Amino acid sequence: MITNDDMDAIFQALAHATRRAMLDHLRDDPGLSVGRLASHFDVSRIAVMNHLAVLEKAGLVISEKDGRSRRLYLNAMPIQDIHERWTDTFSAHWADRVNIIRHAAEAAARKLEERDDDD
Repeated sequence: MITNDDMDAIFQALAHATRRAMLDHLRDDPGLSVGRLASHFDVSRIAVMNHLAVLEKAGLVISEKDGRSRRLYLNAMPIQDIHERWTDTFSAHWADRVNIIRHAAEAAARKLEERDDDD
């Protein structure tokens, strides 16, 4: 079971836009090296390492030593644990369906805006 201290660390890690962007990169490119991850950001390598330390402490990033470099992987389980704390199977099903409808409506609204801008 997830503890309050665990949740605090996870929410703290997710509170920063750069750390969320790092997780997006790791989701899209599992096994990314620290150097390649750092190349996506306009901050120092030390700042990237500090962000990674926060993400690792929260359990959101797993790193493996690969020779002289480290490979990084997203670990979504802490986020899933939080999700499961406040949802049950029934509500998760309907929340997923509502989310699909929301995304479809937002995409349709963007298309209408683009069409109006072209006129």
